[in-house]
Amino acid sequence: MRMTRTRPVVPQWIREAGQVARGGRVPGPVEARGVGRAARAAFREPGRERDLAVQSLKAAGAALLAWVVADEWLGDPMALMAPWVAVVLVQTTVYSSLRQAVQQFAAICAGTLLASASQVATGTTLGGLALSVPVLMLLANWPRFGDQGIYAVTTAIFTLASGTVSTSAVSHRVGQAALGAVIGVAVNALVLPPVHLRDVRENLAALAREAGDALHTVADDLRKSEWDAHTTVGWLSASARLEYRLDALRSARHWSRESLRTAYGPLRAVYRVPLSVPPEEEDERWSRVTGHITALNRTLAVAADDGRTPAPPRGPVLGSYAHLLDLIGDACHAEGSRLLEGHTNGPPDGRTEEVLRRLHRQLQDGLREHAWQGAAHAAVLGTLLLQAENLWAEIVPVSREE
Repeated sequence: MRMTRTRPVVPQWIREAGQVARGGRVPGPVEARGVGRAARAAFREPGRERDLAVQSLKAAGAALLAWVVADEWLGDPMALMAPWVAVVLVQTTVYSSLRQAVQQFAAICAGTLLASASQVATGTTLGGLALSVPVLMLLANWPRFGDQGIYAVTTAIFTLASGTVSTSAVSHRVGQAALGAVIGVAVNALVLPPVHLRDVRENLAALAREAGDALHTVADDLRKSEWDAHTTVGWLSASARLEYRLDALRSARHWSRESLRTAYGPLRAVYRVPLSVPPEEEDERWSRVTGHITALNRTLAVAADDGRTPAPPRGPVLGSYAHLLDLIGDACHAEGSRLLEGHTNGPPDGRTEEVLRRLHRQLQDGLREHAWQGAAHAAVLGTLLLQAENLWAEIVPVSREE
């Protein structure tokens, strides 16, 4: 069974453009502004937009170079194969280019040889297609070929459609495929080689900031006198966005590891970003933070449902809990700045610690008062307090050490 591979995080304007294309709508001013913002971002500072632009230009340059070498210098009649292969092999990482070069070259060889043999055996182009294409389509699903198996089929169709099947033509096609693979991999490895370390740091920082935003939103809503279904939907939507950001972080971590698999020796000198990345323990920590926020939001959503037994807390204790969530949200924002800018995350100041201890005492007192009102109220408040304590212990270093 073929394993699926995660892809690097795609800029928002590209996702919007894809949605527009699938929806059949003509791009309007909003899409045009998105493209303009992406172009300015690519020109102004390093980022995913610039990485995408560089990779696109590198692929185009590799195709042009392969055509010049194959057609102008070597005068090969099958020069089309070289740029065709080269443009595909400028991949997101150098390791991907190397791996797919081997897979694609094997697929092209299989398609060329089987198509040529089929036409010789049947004597007609139609017979060659009928004999070779079904076999190659089955072979294209072989996991060893990865995503490149389909090139066996397209190469076979191209070979038979061109009407030139001979030993010389086969050798020319295979040789040009090898030339294109070498040029594509060389351009990707030697010209601004891609390293996806920035995405890990950016996604970690964004996850921390969005966690803080989610907690501030819940704190603001708790101060209101009434909750409704729309409020709970907003909480759960915030949790879903955190999960999406966590998936993006995992994808970025995968690509950062793959980026460095071939980042040795002289190639390190030409990388565009520092070869440093937050440790993977940070991913695990913020995965736990995301889980605690999700559990907190689900508890509140259940408590707000009139048809469920658990009841929301009442009285001044809600204000104290909202204040506590605000403090944790501020700590999340501070962590986001530290991750993005590389600052040292020191302990909270004395005032924050004092406020935290006071709020904790108030919540403990409120929990005892709610216990007299019934298990339904006390259960919810106890669960919320536990999740808040878990969050604080994960985010603030001093609390983790204690």
